[in-house]
Amino acid sequence: MPIAAKLVANLLESAGATRIITMDLHADQIQGFFERPVDHLYASTIFLPHLHSLGLENLCMASPDMGGSKRAYAYSKYLNSDVVICYKQRKKANVIETMELIGEVKGKNVILVDDMVDTAGTLVKAAEIMKERGAISVRAVATHGLLSGGAYERIEKSELEELIITDSIPLKQESPKIKVLSCADLFAEVMHRVHENNSISSKFIM
Repeated sequence: MPIAAKLVANLLESAGATRIITMDLHADQIQGFFERPVDHLYASTIFLPHLHSLGLENLCMASPDMGGSKRAYAYSKYLNSDVVICYKQRKKANVIETMELIGEVKGKNVILVDDMVDTAGTLVKAAEIMKERGAISVRAVATHGLLSGGAYERIEKSELEELIITDSIPLKQESPKIKVLSCADLFAEVMHRVHENNSISSKFIM
């Protein structure tokens, strides 16, 4: 991952890029691989207003793993909600051996927050456990929808009410459980402000 990220950074700069605009990098440290200025945007700017518009009561933000706890806490601060964390151990890549839930979800509407969803195994398992523990509903938001392997089938058969993603990666197929929010306006506005030498700080909710 670090080697590939550095290679992409070198390729972009060799091609003549003088400024980089990204969204929800898998690791914040990737910004340091660039020699040019980097504006690292967050999909929370898109997701949080949408989640607020749902009007869900007894809201609880959740991280599907320990690494995403910072993101879940940031969302919970904006939405004034509780937080729970999933602790998972993998048998091998994309195969979960065990998963435990840290926190209480009984009677709550849960929102799982992640930066990307690949095979959807983690989200589906987390939703299943939360429903077993008494959650009223479980939704998920993920910036980048890779959705490889049997992800679509897993999501449609899962306890997830809905998976909300951006269009940073085009959907391979439609699904009644997947809602796509466009990131085009966010990038367009930031690029316009950069060219006009205006501040982009208002585009950072968290």
